[in-house]
Amino acid sequence: MTWDRPSADCPVEVALAAISGRWATLVLRDLMHGPRSFSQLRSGLPSLSAKVLTERLDSLVAQGLVSCSRSPGFPVRTSYALTPAGLLLRPLLVELYRTGEALAGELAQH
Repeated sequence: MTWDRPSADCPVEVALAAISGRWATLVLRDLMHGPRSFSQLRSGLPSLSAKVLTERLDSLVAQGLVSCSRSPGFPVRTSYALTPAGLLLRPLLVELYRTGEALAGELAQH
């Protein structure tokens, strides 16, 4: 059997699509520590513009990896948290970090 392109339902492709996109892994990493407000996420990622953070959060919510809840009252408080599907990404992100560290060490030796 040969493939000319990855199948959208391939488990590897599903996992990679979940973490693809600039800043997605860092937003997910910050949410691994528990629910965060928009301002907490912004302060944890100071190089990330509010516009891009909003886009990334909207994308993660649309994918079902992050939930968004708004509290009533003024001002409205918005909180973002990982969904059960988002929590499944923890081992993947941890292993990517470990692999990146090891790979960086190997590449530095050459």
